[in-house]
Amino acid sequence: MSVADKSEKKSGGLGETVSVIVQALLLALVIRTLFFQPFSIPSGSMRPTLLEGDYLFVTKWAYGYSRYSLPFGPNLFPGRIWGSEPARGDVVVFKFPPDPSVDYIKRVVGLPGDKIQMKGGQLFINDVAVPRTKVGQIDNPDITEQNRPVDVYRETLPNGVSYDTLDLTPNGIGDDTREFIVPEGHYFMMGDNRDNSSDSRFSVGYVPADNLVGRANIIFFSIAGGASPLEIWKWPSEMRPSRLLSFVH
Repeated sequence: MSVADKSEKKSGGLGETVSVIVQALLLALVIRTLFFQPFSIPSGSMRPTLLEGDYLFVTKWAYGYSRYSLPFGPNLFPGRIWGSEPARGDVVVFKFPPDPSVDYIKRVVGLPGDKIQMKGGQLFINDVAVPRTKVGQIDNPDITEQNRPVDVYRETLPNGVSYDTLDLTPNGIGDDTREFIVPEGHYFMMGDNRDNSSDSRFSVGYVPADNLVGRANIIFFSIAGGASPLEIWKWPSEMRPSRLLSFVH
């Protein structure tokens, strides 16, 4: 084999490697943009449903696509395409309206046109109290972030979706609010950790439909103690096996 042949073969091998890498990156970009996006839980606002250290997949096609479906949010087209409305009770990742560079995750409790209000710690939708039943207490700091038992209440929305909420502080600042009327094209979001959630009652405000990123779907990994998934040596003591591959409700 001549020197030229060896050089051509070597060059071809490098070219093939680069081509495979580029194709893999493009495929990953397409999957992340159109289908699934990984997301890590950054705060305790959705406890006990979601915990810090949960890693989940968000389904991007659930509500169609907007500029925020794309990495870095380029303004390539207005509104949403192939859009559909989230259901009441969906757990949704969205862009924080005052600063779209920040991702939030909350539960949809109010749809366009709804009247939303908290009275004595109970959620009211269109002047009707959402059924709220105390189901017990949780005495586990990994779930509640509290070194004491915390009351747990089960809420059931008008469409039948049920979920647990934490009541850290009776008569807390968010337990009694003014009446909110959700504008068209917007949604009212709340965290399940009612006394420790910055949501539509406070700084988040009404969330425009364009800001929706996707619906939380399945937890694929979970680790406690502020550990990173890359710290494999901490898995035996900090990983939460019971949460792996569990659906978000």
